[in-house]
Amino acid sequence: MTFFDRYIPRFPMIAISDYRRKAIKRLPKQLVDFLEGGAFDEVTIRKNSEDFQKIQLKRKVLKDVSNIDMSTEILGQKLSFPLALSPIGFAGAYARRGEVQAAIAAAKAEIPFSLSTVGICSIEEIAQSSSTPFWFQFYMFKDRHYSLELLKRAQDARCPVLLLTVDLPIAGARYRYHRSKNSPKAITYLKEMMHLKWWIDVYLCGRPLTIGNLPTDAPAMSDLPSMRKWMGSQISQNLTWNDFEWIRANWKGKILIKGILESEDALMAQKVGADGIIVSNHGGRHIDGTSSTIEALPKIRDVLSGDFKILIDGGITSGLDIFKALALGADACMIGKPWIYGLATRGEVGVSEILTILRNELKIVMTHFGISTIPEINRSLVQIH
Repeated sequence: MTFFDRYIPRFPMIAISDYRRKAIKRLPKQLVDFLEGGAFDEVTIRKNSEDFQKIQLKRKVLKDVSNIDMSTEILGQKLSFPLALSPIGFAGAYARRGEVQAAIAAAKAEIPFSLSTVGICSIEEIAQSSSTPFWFQFYMFKDRHYSLELLKRAQDARCPVLLLTVDLPIAGARYRYHRSKNSPKAITYLKEMMHLKWWIDVYLCGRPLTIGNLPTDAPAMSDLPSMRKWMGSQISQNLTWNDFEWIRANWKGKILIKGILESEDALMAQKVGADGIIVSNHGGRHIDGTSSTIEALPKIRDVLSGDFKILIDGGITSGLDIFKALALGADACMIGKPWIYGLATRGEVGVSEILTILRNELKIVMTHFGISTIPEINRSLVQIH
């Protein structure tokens, strides 16, 4: 990051949308399309955001809001406010050693960072860079030897929570991204060089640009595309609820099952012994035509009992969205693209600024609606149109 990026933004950076605009200008088009693009006609990716607008809040006045406490606890971990960073594949392609910068920013904000299995930075690199334990997002491999290795590496790094992702048995029909990816290599390279700050920061100074969590005995591969293709080919397509017992037996920490959209699957997750779920449709990136996550959330909350934790990702771009999700039954929220916007724009500083914006926005909303603590946020505060 240059002196000017750190201290002299070119225009006021006030809302998440400001960082998105700056990130899109800074990044090569192929990376933008990978981040922003969805599957098929991208209906679900739009619904994830649009359905939040259908939720109307009921305002309560003349409440004592002189002392707002946004802290909460998720799976034994104290959070300064109910947010975590979602796992994003290849985040290190958006800024130099991007996962490390994001993990440090999350630790400073006292919220969890989640490392993707297909991150550029390895489990060990994150652990060495931040003393704060982070969460690890896990895909089940066809070869359980590979799976065991990853689980052991994450446990050795003291990761307290495993995010078992179950909604990606195969890569989706991501037309926008594939149009960019299939451009001639020479043209792609020239376009990358035109984004000079990114090219210097990532392409020249951010190496190695490889998947950091490849199994140690994976075949030799020379570049990121071949690694990406190999990893995709290794994801299990025969994973069932019966396999959860094997995962539980080989993981000592907490487990969140990521990718739940239906009530019956939520109930199964609770029945097999997960510690919670993440209501997610993978951001609408790999399949289209599903419900939005905020639409699915209250139905799932209604069928679950006890202290079973529910997190949600998809479409959350403001503290107002966080408040609405909490009111409809989430214990905490997760963000993906917003933290990448901050990372791409201003590295660790940008991620910290994104988190500060969301924290401040949530505090404003809680104050206006007469809410002093997170447990007070409930469904009586919302109305869905």
